[in-house]
Amino acid sequence: MIAALTTPYVAWWALVPLITFAVAGFLLLTVASLVRRLPAVLAPAWTAVAGLGVLLYLVPMWSRVGRDGADSFLAGTVGVDRSSIFVTGILAVAVIAAALISRDYLPREDLPGVELYVLLLMSAAGGVVMASANDLIVLFLGLEILSIAVYVLAALHLRRIESQEAALKYFLLGAFSSAFLLYGIALVYGATGSTNMVRISAFLAQNVLVDDAMLLAGLGLLLVGLGFKVAVVPFHAWTPDVYQGAPTPVVAWMAAGVKAAGFAALMRVFVLTLGTYVSDWRPAFQVIAAATVLAGAVVAVVQTDVKRMLAYSSIVHAGFILVGLQAATDRGNSSVLAYLAVYAFLTVGSFAVVTVVSGTGDASHGLDAYRGMGRRHPALAGVFTVLLLGQAGIPFTGGFVVKLGVLAAAVDGGAYWLAGVAMLAAAVAAFVYLRLLVAMYLEEVPSGTETSGAVPLGALVVAVASAVIVLVVGLVPGPLLDLARDAVPVLVAG
Repeated sequence: MIAALTTPYVAWWALVPLITFAVAGFLLLTVASLVRRLPAVLAPAWTAVAGLGVLLYLVPMWSRVGRDGADSFLAGTVGVDRSSIFVTGILAVAVIAAALISRDYLPREDLPGVELYVLLLMSAAGGVVMASANDLIVLFLGLEILSIAVYVLAALHLRRIESQEAALKYFLLGAFSSAFLLYGIALVYGATGSTNMVRISAFLAQNVLVDDAMLLAGLGLLLVGLGFKVAVVPFHAWTPDVYQGAPTPVVAWMAAGVKAAGFAALMRVFVLTLGTYVSDWRPAFQVIAAATVLAGAVVAVVQTDVKRMLAYSSIVHAGFILVGLQAATDRGNSSVLAYLAVYAFLTVGSFAVVTVVSGTGDASHGLDAYRGMGRRHPALAGVFTVLLLGQAGIPFTGGFVVKLGVLAAAVDGGAYWLAGVAMLAAAVAAFVYLRLLVAMYLEEVPSGTETSGAVPLGALVVAVASAVIVLVVGLVPGPLLDLARDAVPVLVAG
């Protein structure tokens, strides 16, 4: 007798953000292939509307999960909880920001006007999959969807050899990291008999492995694969070259969206799935976090290219996020989510300013381009000042609030030395932002530099909105911190 086949349960309401990003990308690609010349405003407007639609839909989705609880579907391989909704919101914000920044960037650089937006939507869809994965295989698929699109995005500036070089480096190192991740998944499966995160967690909670060498090797390889995506030491070597060479709007997406998806995956894999082995992986996380904040801060000080400065700054921020993650507590998880949200605004706003200053050719990234900016573009310099102060963690900015949150989580967990190292690194990194502020306000405008010029509307909107949100969070942090506390991740059995 043949057993009847059953159709897996699908919670379609939970798939709306993923479907929206994917369908929007496919429709835009289809229309662009059929219509010879599209209005220039169509692709960025379509992408921004898709991101805004997802952002608005997350409000009733958040309420539904709060009322009915987290849900799992597709045979338990995908789960939706408030943490996945929170991270999806960050991805939607990053998509909107990147689309607005690209609106004036692409015509200025005489680049194709559709491909970037299609790839951006596809990459966001992969990020949503990563944020809601309940299975290591699904997580890997989401990672590859996100990554392959970003590899192409990094090479999109065909007139800059640096862009092609950045994409090649990113692709080769990304391929190696994916291989490490896949091999790690295989070893974890061999040790636990499953790739489902809920089943792995239950198995490790109910059984004591006499020989856990295979599992520990799998944990190490998983850390290598995901550590590459979030750019922590020693898996950070690609970051400065790729940030410097890739189109600046793409870098904004990489720094905000890709990093958010990567840390969401780290949280689900290590804190939730492998929480019973926290005593084994926490020391490695602490050492990596300390090395990341110190190395990023020290090397950033000697840079003269602003995109490379911000690249090493992003490495420092990744280390701070890891400081909160290694605590493996609800407070640590909520501090990580709050940090990811504020950092997304800090980074998209900063790279919006960098896009404007870089000029035609996207090549003016030295400190000379920022000298005297306070007189040439006082409004833009003022916005950039707020964002730089936020990245430095100055009080009354959102950066201070979230840095304090991850440090408090580390102290609660007894990692006093790690909190001390992080504070030292923050002091060193502040010098980087101070150099930029001195160049903007205290140094003379280089001869031959234009002193006027309109700031593109899209980049201006992103920069101003980001600065305002950073200030609001710094002055009134309660709403964001409450959302992050409500978004503590959970695993739900199918």
